[in-house]
Amino acid sequence: MPLGATTYYFKTLDDLTDAALTYAAELSVEGLRGWAEALDASADLPATLAELTTAYLADRPRVLLESEIYLAAAHRPELRPMARVWFDGLVEILEPHTTTPAAAQAAAVFIDGVLLRALNDTPLDTPTITAALAALLTTVR
Repeated sequence: MPLGATTYYFKTLDDLTDAALTYAAELSVEGLRGWAEALDASADLPATLAELTTAYLADRPRVLLESEIYLAAAHRPELRPMARVWFDGLVEILEPHTTTPAAAQAAAVFIDGVLLRALNDTPLDTPTITAALAALLTTVR
């Protein structure tokens, strides 16, 4: 986007950042709808979650964009609700498929960690993610 266009539509850098983060939060909600449908149709929660996570990681530009929400919220508290959209939404769609809310939250924390690790390193493979989620989901009560 040319500088002239950004300064025409956005008066400040914060305005541009807010618009980008709002868009990223909307993408998160949209993506979670797809995840919810896949989980509802699945008989194997760990394997399906691992496949969804691996597929998500294949879209590196999106992973980077949505990760920017977390970083921006660390510096601007007013952005924290946007930063929680993906995590809270993930917990919400996992809860019907887990034995306890704590298990849903633990799985979401693990997936967050997998996504964060993938930003600076080779992403974990699907079998590794599946095994970790299976262990996590059977031990957290």
